[in-house]
Formats: sequence, C-alpha cells, structure tokens
Amino acid sequence: MAASSATPATGEWIMVTGGAGYIGSHTLVELIGAGFGCRVVDNFSNSCEESLRRVQELTGKPDMLDWVNADLRDEAAVAAAFEGRKFGGVIHFAGLKAVGKSVEEPLAYYDNNIVGTLVLLRQMRKAGCGLIIFSSSATVYGDGSEPPFAETAPVGRGVTNPYGWTKFMLEQVMIDAARADEGLRVVLLRYFNPVGAHASGRIGEDPVGIPNNLMPYVLQVAVGRRKELTVFGEDYATADGTAERDYVHVVDLAKGHLAALSAFVGGKAPAGLEEDEAAHPRTAVFNLGTGNAISVKQVVTAMSAVLGRELPHTFGPRRAGDLARVFADTSKAERVLGWKAGLTIEDMCKDGWRWQQANPRGFRDEPAE
Repeated sequence: MAASSATPATGEWIMVTGGAGYIGSHTLVELIGAGFGCRVVDNFSNSCEESLRRVQELTGKPDMLDWVNADLRDEAAVAAAFEGRKFGGVIHFAGLKAVGKSVEEPLAYYDNNIVGTLVLLRQMRKAGCGLIIFSSSATVYGDGSEPPFAETAPVGRGVTNPYGWTKFMLEQVMIDAARADEGLRVVLLRYFNPVGAHASGRIGEDPVGIPNNLMPYVLQVAVGRRKELTVFGEDYATADGTAERDYVHVVDLAKGHLAALSAFVGGKAPAGLEEDEAAHPRTAVFNLGTGNAISVKQVVTAMSAVLGRELPHTFGPRRAGDLARVFADTSKAERVLGWKAGLTIEDMCKDGWRWQQANPRGFRDEPAE
C-alpha cells in the first residue's frame, strides 16, 4: 500500500516485521493507540492483509499504519522499506514458527529465520535505526533448568527442534551485534504461551492448516472444525497428570511490547539493567508470561465452562520432547518495565471463543477440510 505521510503523536514511526501475524497485529493496536506510527513488513506467507485492515478499523487511525509486502531475505526490498522516513526502532516478529514443521523442514527454517534477520540487521545499520525488539521464545531455555525460568537461567541446553535453535542462535547473533556496535540496542523478549484474542473479536489467531498449538486447536474443536482434542500425556509429575504451561493473553503480551518500546525508544534505557550490561553490553532480556503454570486439563475445563458444554477430548501418549512444566519468573519485567500480565485463563478462553465464533474460518473464506 502507499506510504502514509502522517505524523504520529509520539513523533516516532516503528517498523514491525511480521506485523500481520497473530502477536504482531495485536501489538499494532497497542502501539497505534499509544501514538506510534507503524510500518509493517510482511510476506503474508502465514498471514493476510485483512488483519491489518482490521487493525486500522479498530484503532480508527488508518493513516498511522502502512505496510510493505516483502520477504526479509530480499535485501533490496528491505532497503526500500526503510526509505522515506526515520524509524525509532524495529519490532521483529517475522519468522516461521511451527515446531513440528521445523523438524520436517529444518533448512527452510534456518534460511527464513536466520538469513532474514541478518538482512534486517544490516539494513537497520545502513538506515541508522538503533533499536531492535526481538520476538524470542521460552524454547531457548530447553531442559537446562527447573521452572520458574528466570532470564539468567541457562539457554541452549536440550533445545529439541530447529525452531527453538533459530531463536537461540538469533539471540546470540543480536548479542554479538550489539557488543560490536555502540549504536545498536537489543531487547530480547522471551514469550511463553500466547493465547486469546482481542476483546472485539475482530482479530485473533488464524493458523494455516492444522494448528500446532493447544488453544487454536481447542477453539477449532469448539466451533466444530475438528472432532476432538487429543491431550498428549496424563502421567506427568504434575497436579493432574497433564503438562503445565504459562499461558499469557496476547493482549497482555502486546502491552509488554509497548512497555519495552516505551522504555528504550529514543536512546533511553531504564534503571535495573546492571546485570544485563555486565553479561552482554546494550542487550536486555525479559520474560513475558504470567508466572503461573496452567495444565492442559485446566484449559479444557475453562473452555468447557465458557462453552457451557464439555469440550470433546481424549487422551494419548506423551509427545517426544515435551516437558512436564514450563513457566516464567516475570519479576524482572515487572520491576524494570512496569509490566505485569493481568488477564486470566478464563479471559483467554472467553476472548478466544468470541474471535472463533465471529470468524469460524479465520480471516480467509477457506473451504472446509
């Protein structure tokens, strides 16, 4: 689409890669609401422009969002995306993210996720953009320590799939880049399990094909697109025998990105980063989760309560590589960024169901499977 010539209230335009996706679109709503202008760079391989049009509708500020259809591995296209304005920072969501698919197609994941990020970092430097906020993942913790995971926990031990390795490798790439370049500030945000949808029901998670994550699969069972949910494993060393994860509402997660951007944009750096600076100059790391472990059975129970009927489900064997318990220590984000997740698993189920009811086949009018 044509570039907007409007001036945002903050005076800052932010580049958002992968902004048409699930977390990206919700983050756009928060950024634009806070007075930032946003340019999305996305190749729409796992998303669509309709999500961006709905963001314009939700914010009521269509001139605060424009977008470029480009693959980050295309150096010329990324260079062109930086032209025409000065960006206060980049929030980098773009990347392939299906864990199972990454095992089947590792070269595609390493190529897309790593090469695209290297191109982005080079073009940021040429454009004089000195802040990148990276969409990392709790998968970098692997099985190297026991939860709750603090940002100081070991990373890269027992990572079980190429997707997780790309996140780990890219964290190291950015740490090294910031150490070598005094003009670059890196913020690594390690997500736990984002779920839910915007309260309006206008934007939400729209996976391509069979969902790889629990909540979108649950929602497709609820709306009748899938027969039943298979719960993988009921013999874990947890309270009810099913695996426990830190589910965080996507709107809380989006607000975490706004908190990080607000803390670092314009060359600022908040207090409380002494440990980060000692470990890796100009790089800060934050967990974004709730700090609470919720079991798969608890998710099924919460969704059944929202539906007013039992969610069809059965039990199967454990999946290889799945850990029993994964949840965050979020005290650092609360202390340094002033951010804390506030929405509950019930909110996540209610908002997710509202989105699925209003959009039974997501943003696309796709045929039944």
